[in-house]
Amino acid sequence: MSATNKYITLAYKLYAPMQDGGRELIEEATTQHPFMFISGMGLTLDAFEAQILPLAKGDNFDFTLSVDEAYGPYVEEGVQIVPRSIFEIDGKIDPKRIFEGAVVPLMNSEGERFNGTITQIGKDQITVDLNHPLAGKTLNFIGSVVEHRDATNEELQEMAKMLSGEGGCGGCGGNCGGDCGGCGDGECGGCGCN
Repeated sequence: MSATNKYITLAYKLYAPMQDGGRELIEEATTQHPFMFISGMGLTLDAFEAQILPLAKGDNFDFTLSVDEAYGPYVEEGVQIVPRSIFEIDGKIDPKRIFEGAVVPLMNSEGERFNGTITQIGKDQITVDLNHPLAGKTLNFIGSVVEHRDATNEELQEMAKMLSGEGGCGGCGGNCGGDCGGCGDGECGGCGCN
């Protein structure tokens, strides 16, 4: 890898195999709302970045990441049942934020932050899946490189601010005007959504 951080934008479709032998479209980044990242900053999967870095603007790609190269195997122990009260404010749950299928930010006793997916809401307990939503899946990326150049000092500074929580809508350095077109929760789409 080059020691220079690269500003890279991609348009792609991400597929995962289905049990019936077909494939499922997991996400799509278009040329109007591409996936953007700066290389060497830990924003994407290492294997993903290794496939993209040698490419140039205009190049097409079609590569597959194994389960181990992507988000690892699905671990049953990652499913936790927790007291409903953890998600309550003044004894109530906000149904706009806490619902089955919602991805919620969590923090452990050591202060480490991570996401969990709510899979079931009961009267007294909530089931949270701590596995990454793409854990256990082989990932096939098919697309093209929209931009590939050295990152500017300003872009690196914006990315550093975003990573420190100072602003920007996750992943784009704030250059999208608040419309990353990604995960729907203010984070840019793609494999960089950790």
